[in-house]
Amino acid sequence: MAVRAVVIEADGGSRGNPGPAGYGAVVRDPASGEVLAERSEAIGTATNNVAEYRGLIAGLEAAAELGAAEVDARMDSKLVVEQMCGRWQIKHPGLRPLAAQAAALVGRFAAVRFQWIPRERNRHADALANAAMDAAAGKPARAAAPAALVEPPREVAAPDSPARARAREAAARAATRGAGSDPATIPASWEPRPSDTATRLILVRHGETEFTEQRRYSGRGDVPLSARGRAQVKATAARVAALAPSVAAVVSSPLSRCTATAEAIAGALGDVPVRTAGDLIECDFGAWEGRTFAEVRAGWPGELDAWLASTRVAPPDGESFTEVAARTTRVTDALIEAYPGETVVVVSHVSPIKLVLRDALSADDAFLHRLHLDAAGISVLDRWSDGGLTVRSINDTAHLSTP
Repeated sequence: MAVRAVVIEADGGSRGNPGPAGYGAVVRDPASGEVLAERSEAIGTATNNVAEYRGLIAGLEAAAELGAAEVDARMDSKLVVEQMCGRWQIKHPGLRPLAAQAAALVGRFAAVRFQWIPRERNRHADALANAAMDAAAGKPARAAAPAALVEPPREVAAPDSPARARAREAAARAATRGAGSDPATIPASWEPRPSDTATRLILVRHGETEFTEQRRYSGRGDVPLSARGRAQVKATAARVAALAPSVAAVVSSPLSRCTATAEAIAGALGDVPVRTAGDLIECDFGAWEGRTFAEVRAGWPGELDAWLASTRVAPPDGESFTEVAARTTRVTDALIEAYPGETVVVVSHVSPIKLVLRDALSADDAFLHRLHLDAAGISVLDRWSDGGLTVRSINDTAHLSTP
């Protein structure tokens, strides 16, 4: 029978670093401490860190086999925990494919939380790892530790960011939403719904900036519109005015590339007031901000692979897409509640808009990498008070001149 949540305790090591190596992983019930699964294996000659990652991977695979939705992964390896949280770079090339494999597994769960624990709190996984190292070194197997010596899991205070805490809270709220609020739970129907009872969101990506043209990561930095971008937003403003002559509100990310776009649209609509919403701001790309895609691939190959493999992985010192999705859900829910049956123009960035569209279409995370959104492109969706959704258009750029 599938379990909702599990605790993974994982460890690995080698005799010699590198030397005869092995790993151990234990999967527990978080309430009772009952052992649900054990994994251990001798992996030949390897380093401590390689063995630790292998232990984590084995634990995640076991949790997935049990059908778990949420995982608390606990390890006494500070390096693995910090790298999986995106706070430390993965400098060793031998660890990058393992980190990417672990990140891909993380993406199979609704939530995964990483916690560092002291070694004495990880004795069961440590014993399994030591037995595997003995096997790798050709030594006889040790006697198993008595079950009574296994310490039940306890809550651990681990370094974490307020943004991650907020994202976990949002994920918990999403997991408990009933039918009628989650698009995936709305009864399917071919019958057209009346659009005049829906709140229409006109999603507009800001016009081009120099970073857009140079293919650079552009997150929280306040990069203004380029000359081409200013021309684009004039055309976009006219297109929005044609699509929706009556608009209740224009809501924008606080960054100037968005507010300039929003003000042009508001002017074309008859000077509708523009207000900003911090939850519409672009993803925080951390150490990658302002760097080209090629520079990030060269400087952070392992971290980039892990980030591309899972929306729960953040760039170094940055923000994960899971965290961005939590706040875009919050702001769109607020707009639906504030403007029932009306039209709202939302001016934001590529990541928040992609995440809104992903959720509206009940798509998986691969959608984010397959969808292209042009600067100054327009997407339109209708949402009803019962949670029903219709996506009417995506990335409309008919109003823009070709390069």
